[in-house]
Amino acid sequence: MRYPQGGGLTDAERAARERVRRQAVTRFEAGEKNREIAAALRVSERSVERWRRQWRENGHAGVASKGSPGRPRPSEAQMARLERELERGPLAHGWTDQRWTLARVKTVIGRLFHVSYTVEGTWRLLRRYGWSWQQPARRAIERDDDAVELWKREVWPRVRAPRRRMEPGWSSRTRPASR
Repeated sequence: MRYPQGGGLTDAERAARERVRRQAVTRFEAGEKNREIAAALRVSERSVERWRRQWRENGHAGVASKGSPGRPRPSEAQMARLERELERGPLAHGWTDQRWTLARVKTVIGRLFHVSYTVEGTWRLLRRYGWSWQQPARRAIERDDDAVELWKREVWPRVRAPRRRMEPGWSSRTRPASR
């Protein structure tokens, strides 16, 4: 399941989480124990412990939400620039052949925008903007389709091992029961 920006929460749900954190801070100031706060606010004790530590270190600002942890999406201007760079080809970016790989696109994104994506993240980004993977359609010049078909029809049936027939009492793992 993919979540939209913000971890899958609506603005109202995000605001409700902020209210819970503020209530926890009020209870910290009142001297309540983590277990009591967790039960009252219906959150895990571990979350309360983390909030308390952040509150001790940074006050109210430490408990405030930092926003979505996800990588920000590139702007339309950045995507237009990336497309122009990809159209220039891999040779223009220092590679010796004309193949774009996800690793190469990832490197170009890093060079252009100083952002690091994973190879999988690069693929998701490209797919989101309408790119698709393509496999080169070239074939060897020496290929003889008639010879390949002849080989498949005449030689391959003799080369491949015959399939064993399955009979009652046989399985792919055991031998037949002795009679």
